[in-house]
Amino acid sequence: MSNVQLRKSREAMSWQSMKHKCIHWFRKGLRLHDNPALKAALHDCEHIYPVFILDPWFPKNAQVGINRWRFLVEALKDLDSSLKKLKSRLFVVRGVPRDVFPKLFKEWKVTRLTFEVDTEPYSQIRDKEVMDLAKQHGVEVITKISHTLYNIERIIEENNGKPPLTYVRFQTVVKAIGTPKRPVPAPTREDMKGILTPSSDKHDENYGIPTLKELGQDSSTLGPDLYPGGEQESLRRLEEYMQRTGWVCSFEKPQTSPNALSPSTTVLSPYVKFGCLSARTFWWRLAEVYQGRKHSAPPVSLHGQLLWREFFYTAALGIPNFSKMEGNPNCVQVDWDSNPEHLAAWKEARTGFPFIDAIMTQLRQEGWIHHLARHAVACFLTRGDLWVSWEEGQKVFEELLLDADWSLNAGNWQWLSASAFFHQYFRVYSPIAFGKKTDKNGDYIKKFLPVLKKFPPEYIYEPWKAPKSVQQQAGCIVGKDYPHPIVDHDVVSKRNIQRMKAAYAKRHGDPSNSQTESKGQKRKSASIKEMFTKEAKK
Repeated sequence: MSNVQLRKSREAMSWQSMKHKCIHWFRKGLRLHDNPALKAALHDCEHIYPVFILDPWFPKNAQVGINRWRFLVEALKDLDSSLKKLKSRLFVVRGVPRDVFPKLFKEWKVTRLTFEVDTEPYSQIRDKEVMDLAKQHGVEVITKISHTLYNIERIIEENNGKPPLTYVRFQTVVKAIGTPKRPVPAPTREDMKGILTPSSDKHDENYGIPTLKELGQDSSTLGPDLYPGGEQESLRRLEEYMQRTGWVCSFEKPQTSPNALSPSTTVLSPYVKFGCLSARTFWWRLAEVYQGRKHSAPPVSLHGQLLWREFFYTAALGIPNFSKMEGNPNCVQVDWDSNPEHLAAWKEARTGFPFIDAIMTQLRQEGWIHHLARHAVACFLTRGDLWVSWEEGQKVFEELLLDADWSLNAGNWQWLSASAFFHQYFRVYSPIAFGKKTDKNGDYIKKFLPVLKKFPPEYIYEPWKAPKSVQQQAGCIVGKDYPHPIVDHDVVSKRNIQRMKAAYAKRHGDPSNSQTESKGQKRKSASIKEMFTKEAKK
């Protein structure tokens, strides 16, 4: 062995034998369970510093509403509480990561940094900067995949270097890879034996969790706290739903109701978005429930919903400019109108269509709306009625949704505007008939638009059709107490179909000219479930 080899061998042995001073950097993944990067930090460790950085990039470059800020604060409090049980603490640091880390490396004499892989564009730039800084400071970096079920880069590699653009192709690729890895257990007091988290009496003063006021939020504008943030709440909710074995096994997303008075789905999406709940834990808990029982299958099952998430994460990593129309090679280029008045009316729940306005009111108040409610309002804003760009809707959802996730938000808006992934632009959600299917009496509308609560069922979806005497009896005059419809749906939806047809023809010919249509056969109206399933089979 040469002198150089001998020196390198000794350095490696020294590195392996030394006790590390570690930072585990929480970003997403705000949990202890299934956190392999945190577990890696604890290996051969003497000091552990669990860190969350309040990065000013996010409020400057992403829309973050008060409901999501509250969820984050609650999740951080829950995480700190769990760490306290392990005789550790959460260090919340204010600043830009590239400025923060060199100071922490020096102050705490850090030798190892661990964190979870994040595939979003800003995250990748940020993480490369931090990894370069760590190298300069002689800090070992360990990253682990745990925000997704699979290694997203591997899915793209297995598909000849391109993201799968249909759900069925995606399923084929991941089936070849195999089932997702099993989650790793949360660290225990035993794992923490001999490991300290140095902290002072001024910990809360120096590294405390921010208040909503510090984050520039007015708590008086908050709605009800229906979905409290945090790992413990996520695990409680998961178990609550997993006890309903019949419901879990028969779950089919398109058969759930967009306007139920209480959620007809799990509402676990905010917890998975923030990483309070591991997607792998969710997957394998479902597998336990499915075991030996007849159950629904992807794309409509609960496993199917987790795979949809993975599908859009893969598309977002593999397609350039994924959150924009221009420069996005997978996205149809559409001549959307610029209409600030229509956009504001949609965002502020004053379109004059009660079903649409009720959904947008629930979104602002609660931070969550059902998947099919998202379909309805997204179609209405874009190709259905208002002909406003999906990028504008994406911004509003980013601000108001608790579960706003960059990849899923961009992917779903492209889908629902028929700009990518879903191409049956001639199928338009009616802002009147769609809601009636599951709520004939309009109870959902009455809950979120109390100004209309005295309208009889035959007029609640179309109050402008009610005779003046009915409006007076209901105590709501259309045009005064509630707006007239801002568009004539029957007229604009037909015109917009022609505009979409032109955009498709400009791109690569019109896919609506299917074999069935060329034979002159009448096209049957598909159910929501059929729309999901047909697209998945492509």
